[in-house]
Amino acid sequence: MNHSLLVVVIASGITYGTPLLYASLGELLAERSGVLNLGVEGMMLVGAVMGFWAVERIHVAGDLSLALAVLVAALAGMAMAAIHGFIVITLRANQIVSGLALTIFAGAAGLSSYLGNDLNLADNPARATFNPFFPKTLQHWPIVGPILFGQNVLVYVSWLLVVLVILYLNRTRIGLNVRAVGESPAAADAMGIDVTRYRWAHTLAGGAFAGVAGAMFTLAITPQWVDGITGGAGWIAIALVIFAFWRPELCLVGAYFFGALQALAPELQARQINLGPTALWTNALPYLMTIVVLVIASTRGARRRLGAPSALGVPYVREER
Repeated sequence: MNHSLLVVVIASGITYGTPLLYASLGELLAERSGVLNLGVEGMMLVGAVMGFWAVERIHVAGDLSLALAVLVAALAGMAMAAIHGFIVITLRANQIVSGLALTIFAGAAGLSSYLGNDLNLADNPARATFNPFFPKTLQHWPIVGPILFGQNVLVYVSWLLVVLVILYLNRTRIGLNVRAVGESPAAADAMGIDVTRYRWAHTLAGGAFAGVAGAMFTLAITPQWVDGITGGAGWIAIALVIFAFWRPELCLVGAYFFGALQALAPELQARQINLGPTALWTNALPYLMTIVVLVIASTRGARRRLGAPSALGVPYVREER
């Protein structure tokens, strides 16, 4: 029963969807403050390579090395987000251009590839990896065992983060201020809210989430470093925020849906079931998401109909109130 196609695809979909969930939560926080970050893919790749480097080079106990690796990945993602923040918040440059440039700079043919090759990380298995958190007796329970108890700790942390982000944006004063900054920065500024500080903080938080998402690939899903290991997941995560109407709980649903879609093709192939166009569809998905994101992000009317923050992608200049 636990090896049925549906159970395996759902369980694998949660695993594959977790990086999408982390990245989409980070992007949601940034966009709620009015900053569109199309550099998520690059931040994920840098987080992936630096997290893998940390687990290879920091020789401490397994669990501690993994915790430190995730921290390093988060800091690497924040460092990339700081570049984006400086360009679009401080210099008030075009956010779409900056994000695309950042992904090109840090992407599979850029900084992340250089770091992976220069640090001799390719073709080495990870010294420590994230394994299922609960004991095997629970994992063997019919149906719910592999789905709920066969996941690693990063999955369970992501569930907690979804709840925390929901409460943060809807039940805390700071979270409500963030939403005000994303909707009307001039009005928020008039209320004494520091628009620049809020946008900086949430852009950096988004980068940290993207870095952790990247580390999920190299420390849990495919415990090694390969150029372009994220496979366009950053673009899917950005699109997820739009499709989820900027709601964290819907980001979770969407992430697992795309994760299951990603897990379906290899599972069908392993069972010698004819894939048909499935493999082509899953391979083309990141590029289709790129087109969707660029179209929606550049069309004010589409953003408004979907419920996007009113000031998303619009630089704020205090003198223009």
